[in-house]
Formats: sequence, C-alpha cells, structure tokens
Amino acid sequence: MELGKLITDIQPVEIMGRLDIEIENIVYDSRQVKEGSLFICIEGFKRDGHDFIDKAVQNGAKAILIEKELDNYLPDITFIRVEDSREAMSYLAATFYNYPLKKLNLIGVTGTNGKTTTTYLIKAILERAGIKTGLIGTINNIIAEKTLPATRTTPESLDLYQIFTSMVEAGITHVVMEVSSHALDLKRVMGMDFLISVFTNITQDHLDYHKSIDEYLRAKSRLFKQLRKDGFAIINIDDVHSESIIKAARGNLFTYAVEKEGDLQAVDVELSPRGASFTVKGEREFGINLKLTGLFNVYNALAAISCGVVLGLNDREIKEGLEGVEGVAGRFELIDEGQDFAVVVDYAHTPDGMENVLKTALEFAQGNIIVVFGCGGDRDRGKRPLMGQIAARYGDLSVLTSDNPRSEDPLAIIMDIEAGIQDLDINAPYEVKPDRREAINYAINRAGKGDMVIIFGKGHETYQIFKDKTISFDDREVAREALKSRIKGERK
Repeated sequence: MELGKLITDIQPVEIMGRLDIEIENIVYDSRQVKEGSLFICIEGFKRDGHDFIDKAVQNGAKAILIEKELDNYLPDITFIRVEDSREAMSYLAATFYNYPLKKLNLIGVTGTNGKTTTTYLIKAILERAGIKTGLIGTINNIIAEKTLPATRTTPESLDLYQIFTSMVEAGITHVVMEVSSHALDLKRVMGMDFLISVFTNITQDHLDYHKSIDEYLRAKSRLFKQLRKDGFAIINIDDVHSESIIKAARGNLFTYAVEKEGDLQAVDVELSPRGASFTVKGEREFGINLKLTGLFNVYNALAAISCGVVLGLNDREIKEGLEGVEGVAGRFELIDEGQDFAVVVDYAHTPDGMENVLKTALEFAQGNIIVVFGCGGDRDRGKRPLMGQIAARYGDLSVLTSDNPRSEDPLAIIMDIEAGIQDLDINAPYEVKPDRREAINYAINRAGKGDMVIIFGKGHETYQIFKDKTISFDDREVAREALKSRIKGERK
C-alpha cells in the first residue's frame, strides 16, 4: 500500500520525507523488518523501539513511525511523527489489512477472573447454533480448524488485525476474545467496535501496573465505551463494582446474577465434583447441567447464556452448546491416574480466584485439602500475603513454591507469602519447597485417601520463567508423573 494512503486515518504531527512509496508490511519489532517495511517505534516497559531505528533501516525499512523527536533523521527514509504510536498502530493496521472488522462481530470478555472459560463457553454456544466463531485468548487463538499458540491474553493491535484478516478469509463471522486491562490501557483494541462486551468481575490483580483498584476499574470500563450503537453490555451485577461498569457502558444493557435478580438469574444451583446444575430464570427459563463445577463456573455460564440470548439463539442451542463443553485446559482440571484422592490443576493466581476454587473444594473434599502455590515475580506484591492467608484458611496444608519468579529471588517471593500466613491467629501448617517439581511431588506423596491436592497458578502454561532462563514445565504432566511414580511404588 502506498504510504500516503496508509496514513489517511491518523493525524501526524510531522512528516519528513516522501509519501509516494510502497509499504510492503508493518512491524513493531525491528527483527521482523524486511525490505519495504514501515517500522513503528513503540516505547515498551523494558525496551524502546526508538533505540532500534538504525537496525530497522539496516533490515530494509523505508518508513519509520515515531512519537519522539529525534536528534538525527536518516536520508532517504520517511519519518512520520505522531502523538501516540500505539494508538496510531491500531488505525494503520486497520487500513493496511483493509478493515476486516467490517465483516466481523466482536465479542469482548473482560474481568479479573473467568475470561478464558467464558470465551470457550460462548464459542461453544455460537458454534452449536451454526455460527462460525473464532477465539482469541490466554490459552490459544483459534481460527477455524487452526489453533495457534497465544503469547499474551490480548495481542497487540497489529497482531490482532492479522488474526482478524485470517478469520475473514476462513469465513468466520463472530470473534470472541479476552480483553485484558493491560490491552485496554495500552490501546491494543483502540478503534475496534464491539457487538458485545462482557464484564465478569473485578478483584485485586495487576496493581503493580494499575496502582489502584479505581485505576484498574477505569481500564476495564473502556471496553464498554467501545460498544456499537446496536451492541450489548452484559454485566454481572452481583459484583460490587458493576455500577461503575454500567455507568460507562454504551449500547443496550443486559444483566446476569446468582444473588440478585438480573435479566437472567441462576437458581436451584447444585454443585458436584464433576459438574454443576442450575435453572436459568428471567427472560428465559430452562435447566443447565454443566460438566464444569464450582459457583464461579455458574457465573461464567450465565455470561455465555446472556450472549446467546442477546444474539437471538434458542434455548436448545444454548443448552446443548454449554452442556457439550467437557472442560477448559488448566481450569479446575482433574488429573486422574486411578488414585484414591483428587488432584486438581487450576490457573487461579489472584486472591479471589484462589478463594473461589477452595470454596468449591471444601464442598467435595472428603479428607484434607493440600494447596500447592506460589506467586509470580515482577507482579503485584500486595496479593502475596493475601493468597497465603486464603490458602491457610481453606487448606489443611499449604506447600509454598515458585510460580514464574522472573527477575525476583524465589525465596523472597515465598517470604512475602509466609508473612501473610504468620499474621493469622490460627494454626496454619505449611511447608516451603522452592522447587516446583519437588513441591508437587511432596504434596502428592503426602495425600491420603479422600484428600484433595490443588496446584494453583500456572494452569495450562507449559513453561516456568526464571531470571536467566525459561524452562519447560507443565503442572499437569508433573502431577501425572508424580502419581504414576507413587502408584508404582505402592505396588512393589
């Protein structure tokens, strides 16, 4: 595309150079630059794209988008300066990829907990109704029959438009996607209009980035300002912060709840180790038998049902779509090797998420609950003692270990968790096992008949991040290995 045409939807502060040049592709990583690229300089948390301009030019960039004034401008290279590179990138991507969102209906799901499961449930309902649906989220991105690994919950805007274009080419009409608070604050979904925006809940998380719950809430609320005029804001009104979201929302309002009377309400809720059943009341009335357990999954299902209702799907399509979902990777995932106790792997890494899972576990566990968890390094430190206290209150034994310590000392993170446990006025047994494999093995070997071992924090992840390396690590595989080893040893 000619550069002059490419920049029609942005407002440059300054243009230095020719606009009658052909741009072959757009990138924000200098390593991906090739002949004829437009290189967008993004100021990141650790690196600044402006520092890689020379590298981009060496690799063949013909134009550079910047947001900072430079001391030197290179000859024969066009420089375009804007107020905000991230914002401009979204509009440039839309233009370059010929506005794929004109052919797609976006459904965005935001909230602290439940985003991933809710998106999978929505996708299942829509596909049962014959609607070809793509998915973008934490575990992976799904385009028709193709599943691509995800590197972040919500990709950068340029990557999103590449995905949207592939979805249009695959005949997809609806896209359900997780929208993180970081993505909203960093303008990754800038200029994208949503048919449906879903709010699950807000609890403490990411305060290392947002600094306060109010700031975190403001970031989440932006999704509801991006609704189409014919769009729907689907809100969990049981959440204490729902009023703030409702005030921010455009379009039509549709509510769901368990405790309150929303447009949809779940009543007669029954939970078992293998699932949850409830009756939907309100605008529709029918029964649901989920293969997912926990009250938190009842909320996730209500959010998905609400999407089906506002899209005009019938009760049978909604019911069969939901009831066909066997599970979601790393979300209360049972690891069964024939042992006489339960082992669960769950992605929960916030105080509220952990508490929700442990409340569910208390209803089923016949014996002791053994909790294995750590906290991520370079992330919200304030939640560490809170998670220690929740594990101690609900569990019979806590095994403190490493999550993704990143640049921090694993033992220093564990000490933050310990501080919360030690502040309690209750007897709260715990063990410190910094090596995560050792911690999982220890917990599984300590478990007795009827006990439940819950391994928190990493869920579907298949790696562990340290200061100087990233290693392969899957809680589910490690747990299976530990179970097989224990069973083999018991048979000798």
